[in-house]
Amino acid sequence: MVPKNLLILGSTGSIGKSTLEVVDAHPGQFVIRGLAAFSNVELLVQQYHKYKPEALCLVDESKADLLKTLLKNEEVTLLFGEKELIKFAQFYYVDIVVNAVVGAAGLLVSLETVKQGRTLAVANKESLVCGGPLFPEIIKKTKAKILPIDSEHSAIWQSAMAGKENELKNVIITASGGPFRSLPKEQFSQITKAQALNHPTWKMGQKITIDSATLANKGLEVMEAVVLFNIPASKVKVVIHPQSIIHSMVEFNDSSVIAQLSNPDMKLPISYALFWPDRVESPFGALDFTKLPDLSFEEPDLDKFKALKLAFHCAEKGGTAPAVFNAANEVAVDAFLKEKIHFTDITNCIEDTLQNFNIVSQPNLLDILEADKTARKTADELIGKFVC
Repeated sequence: MVPKNLLILGSTGSIGKSTLEVVDAHPGQFVIRGLAAFSNVELLVQQYHKYKPEALCLVDESKADLLKTLLKNEEVTLLFGEKELIKFAQFYYVDIVVNAVVGAAGLLVSLETVKQGRTLAVANKESLVCGGPLFPEIIKKTKAKILPIDSEHSAIWQSAMAGKENELKNVIITASGGPFRSLPKEQFSQITKAQALNHPTWKMGQKITIDSATLANKGLEVMEAVVLFNIPASKVKVVIHPQSIIHSMVEFNDSSVIAQLSNPDMKLPISYALFWPDRVESPFGALDFTKLPDLSFEEPDLDKFKALKLAFHCAEKGGTAPAVFNAANEVAVDAFLKEKIHFTDITNCIEDTLQNFNIVSQPNLLDILEADKTARKTADELIGKFVC
């Protein structure tokens, strides 16, 4: 097999590190052409010395001098800032761009990747949530491919291959339910940062862990599924599955349901995307059915987890609504992590921001960027009204 050339954006985060573990498990199959990180200079330098990419990008420009000093004797191209990050997607010898950047910052990189006709392996769900209306036309022109890395969307992708597109009835996204699945709603206002960061199944970054606690993450996945699989929001369902063994399912028009199962391990969907259309032998996510716990399922409580209800509304409305949801959520989660607001105020902020917004139904890129900017400003102003 000819080695694939990879660009990994967000290489020092959870998904980025898992991607490099997949690379390590398959020596000779990949060449790392570039790595990008937000601010973790020390780990980025370690990764550079191990993989010797031709270019590095550090988004946090305040640490530029430190990176330059640590690599002053190395022949490597150094880029700094979000604007420079976009240049990574223009590498002419890159086969796959892995976008594991956290938040809406990954949108422009994802757009540039598909404009170049490259394969985008996307873990940055905000790209498709915010920029969803923009991708179909670009992909039609460039023939670029978008491959999901999220375990849920990878599971849908794999399961959907069992039938034809016109036979698909529903996609069913599973959710662990997070750490507060059984907690009474009356106690939600007392939830602490430490409690919210204690996810029962997955080890992830802080932002996505809080999103999982509010089920906003599942809401983002609903909006992403609409774009990825070109289906209406009415065909997307969510079911709580605390054991996180079934990662998602597809229901066909004959009522057959096909599911993808594995132990929770992000390296499995990453490996599937990197090697697609082939499968390769690997131990990631291996199951022993004789040792599995009982598998259970339940309806999500949309009263307790209103973020998911709001997300379904945004998925149905489309246009700039998902971008507004995402922006408000990012601002609110950041405020919660800084202990400026209560846990329940995250969802309150999203709801109030949406209520104060005029949605553009058929947006262009400028509309989406403006919606993101304005929603952040609105959410930030609302944060100041909450008392913690």
